[in-house]
Amino acid sequence: MTEVIKPKMMDYHRHLLVCVGDRCTENGEGQALYDQLKDKLKTAGLDKGELRVKKTRATCFGTCRSGPLLCVQPDGIWYYDITSEKLDRIITEHFLQNKPVAEYIHHQR
Repeated sequence: MTEVIKPKMMDYHRHLLVCVGDRCTENGEGQALYDQLKDKLKTAGLDKGELRVKKTRATCFGTCRSGPLLCVQPDGIWYYDITSEKLDRIITEHFLQNKPVAEYIHHQR
């Protein structure tokens, strides 16, 4: 019998899911935004430590309008129509200052 190895994951404060599906954006904007995250989170100091933000691609959130869409957990906040500049503001205000950017939110639990 093959031994099952339990996966390991670094601790994180928030989990950012980015929709990269083609129904969310037709020209790959979601993937382009996701590709920027590594550098943006590192620059903000959110790539390690107690405020670390884990990033994950998703192919569909089921709210296929005005992408790119982001979902921030455990905060339960969903952002829409996100650009690189808007992402910078979310990182600064939401992730570093704990103040979600209200005008970009399309859903909040």
